Amino acid sequence: MAALPELPADPGVADFDALQEDPARWIGVVAALGARYSRAPAVPAGEGTVLVALLGRELVLKLYPPFLHDHFAFERAMLAHLQGRLSLATPHLVDSAEHAGWRYLVMTQLPGTPLDRVWPTLRQNERCAVLRTIGRLSAEVHALPLGPMPALAPGWADFLQGQRERCHGRQQRTGLPTQLLAQLGSFLQGPVPEGPDVILTGEYTPFNLLHLGSGLSGMFDFGDGLVGPRAYDWLGPLCFLAAGDASRVDALFDGYHGRPFDRGRREALLRLLLLHRYSNLQAQIAVPGWQAAPDFASLATLIWP
Repeated sequence: MAALPELPADPGVADFDALQEDPARWIGVVAALGARYSRAPAVPAGEGTVLVALLGRELVLKLYPPFLHDHFAFERAMLAHLQGRLSLATPHLVDSAEHAGWRYLVMTQLPGTPLDRVWPTLRQNERCAVLRTIGRLSAEVHALPLGPMPALAPGWADFLQGQRERCHGRQQRTGLPTQLLAQLGSFLQGPVPEGPDVILTGEYTPFNLLHLGSGLSGMFDFGDGLVGPRAYDWLGPLCFLAAGDASRVDALFDGYHGRPFDRGRREALLRLLLLHRYSNLQAQIAVPGWQAAPDFASLATLIWP
């Protein structure tokens, strides 16, 4: 068999980002690996944190750089742990292997259209129905036994401490408005949501949910999951999909536990959003004009009315 094209042996984050944005540099590798599983051509897909290609309509290949071996291990375990245990489909793991220090997963491709493409076309009642489904789905995952996942994720206290140490720099870099940045240190001294450890997929966002027909059909992408308090998983749908609409906020929690959102928890949730692994309020808050909020209490009320 002919030698596979080469990838950088140990790229840094910036080098990998440049590689990812130029599929011509890596699709040959993925195509050669994918040929072991499918005769279909490899087509670059997605804008996630790893290299992803579709192999026809049946399979997906995900290739992880060496510095994301922990994401590879977490996703591989999650695919097995979730299989057949939820009301929505998740990909089935076909194989896992390594090429020149880069590990990869081959999994089944689920039917449906990414929710972010469908969401603008949905009516309000349909959006609320989707959010109820997301609430039920996340409750199902949170009710599962932890299984092998804690050993594959950073400890929650350590994770949160690291996020606190990097928070000001991240929020400054991602464009948190000046008046809020000045209040960040004091605001973060307040409490964040607590609770028993659950499996956190971090993926109840419109980019990792699939829609088919009249509702959701599947969920995928688990490499950046964690183990910790359940509130961390509420942030994605509350920001991207509820988007400052009280009825949508309540629909999510109606699906989750049959009760409206506890609005006394807004500020604690906002602290957790600021400490999120991918916190970027400019990209995550879909409420026009939120940047003018004079303080974090006002912001929390605006985005979660």
